[in-house]
Amino acid sequence: MKRLFAILFALTLYLYSYGQKPGVVAPDSAASDTVVKLLHVLKSATFDGQTYPLVELDEITVVAEAPRDVRFNYRRHARLVYNVRRVYPYALIVRDEFGRINRTLEMMPDERARDNFLRQYEKDLFKTYEGDIRKLTFTQGKILIKLIDRETQATSYELIRDYRGKFAATFWQSIARIFGSDLRANYEPAGDDYLIELIVRDIEAGRL
Repeated sequence: MKRLFAILFALTLYLYSYGQKPGVVAPDSAASDTVVKLLHVLKSATFDGQTYPLVELDEITVVAEAPRDVRFNYRRHARLVYNVRRVYPYALIVRDEFGRINRTLEMMPDERARDNFLRQYEKDLFKTYEGDIRKLTFTQGKILIKLIDRETQATSYELIRDYRGKFAATFWQSIARIFGSDLRANYEPAGDDYLIELIVRDIEAGRL
């Protein structure tokens, strides 16, 4: 099954960073030189001739009420957060590579050139990512399948079918089903994947 996840990643194919808010450290004039104090420098804005402090607040996302069948369990949620953070960067890579592949294929002169490109591209992806993808657990692989649908607006089955043909897609779907996965799985942010969506939004906002 881990081989399937590696192949799926290679067929369907940034690192995200967290910004840190700069602070200003200045010496405390009333203390010794070794004591520092954290100061917050506020921006200012002028309205009707008056100058006021300007504070930029972090964006707050308001989401719908959780589905009735969603029950919060701290330990399970902490594990889910770990798993989503583990695979979300790969979903972003798939999204970006998906766009790059399409742009490249559009410039290919014929079907033979496109097939040669895809075969070489697949080999290069295996060399780069297969070792990391093989380390994913079954649960992480299932989450990755869902997040690929979120980021590309296409299921993993559809991506494999479009790039490698219906036979390949059907074959890997049958293998996935043996191990309890489904390459046709759709991402449902307001349903079964409600908690995953909350975690992804926190990642995107820099809160995780």
